[in-house]
Amino acid sequence: MSTGALPAFTRGTINLAAASLGARGIFATDEFFGPLSRMLADEPAVFHPGLYDENGKWMDGWETRRRRGPGHDHAVIALATPGRIRGFDVDTAFFTGNFPTACAIEACHAPEGPDDRTAWVELLGPSPLGPSAQHFFDCAADGLYSHVRLRIYPDGGVARLRVYGIPTLAPAEGPIDLAAALAGGQVIALSNGHYGHQRLLAPGRGVNMGDGWETSRRREPGHEWIVVKLATRATVESIVVDTAHFKGNYPDACSMQAADLTGSTGDLPTLVKAASMFWQEILPEQKLAADRIHTFDGHIVKRAGAVTHVRLNIHPDGGVSRLRVFGHPAEGGKT
Repeated sequence: MSTGALPAFTRGTINLAAASLGARGIFATDEFFGPLSRMLADEPAVFHPGLYDENGKWMDGWETRRRRGPGHDHAVIALATPGRIRGFDVDTAFFTGNFPTACAIEACHAPEGPDDRTAWVELLGPSPLGPSAQHFFDCAADGLYSHVRLRIYPDGGVARLRVYGIPTLAPAEGPIDLAAALAGGQVIALSNGHYGHQRLLAPGRGVNMGDGWETSRRREPGHEWIVVKLATRATVESIVVDTAHFKGNYPDACSMQAADLTGSTGDLPTLVKAASMFWQEILPEQKLAADRIHTFDGHIVKRAGAVTHVRLNIHPDGGVSRLRVFGHPAEGGKT
């Protein structure tokens, strides 16, 4: 499998095909050895040498039976949210004698779901695949897409399909969650993420203590922090900090700062690490409690004008399940 650096198109994007964000498989020509749902899992594929099920060797991915006639297999995936696709990762991890020889990918925009009249656009022409490796494919498509169709030639198994893209910000009459991953919010820097941080901006409430952002125990002065790029330049109206499932390890308190980095150039993560401690405070330090949703509204949140980034500080350390930052897009405000 590939162990090198991820390609440029993975930066500033999310995996629109992640099941944890709401993506789902809606059709496959065949799922005899492995269901389509396994291909959309977030965690890396695993291999259990002695594990078999009633159909044969258990594999962590989507796997079809061996074709004995013409044609090829394909699957249709509903993305977690419509977005602009920047690239793909077709991962054949642990498929060594049963990987497809090639793949192709098409996409469509069908909010109600594709049907026989749907027009599909080819984003990736037939491209070779190899055994047990990540295969990255750049995509310069400008269109908005809600579904992808993965074709494999002629049959075989794919451990993971990742569709890297930029979600669209849906119009709304009231405040929107500007930090939501499905709107385009992204974590771009943090002081400590020892136990993970990837799910802080995910939809829904956390399902357990591992479903959020948690730091290691701090053994020196100071506090931990995380910086989020908002979905668009906006004014912040209210903030929600959810400590669901964090009972003996929730932060004692939190605060928030914000900045408008419109037009900033260079290495943004490095820039915010150096400068974010001096950003304007929009939420003074507030006490937190275990396993609770904390909502801070306009009576506490300070007006700061339009901003593009926020920094959540937790004092001194601990775990936060979800962060929500509600507000209204500013004039012309795409970051």
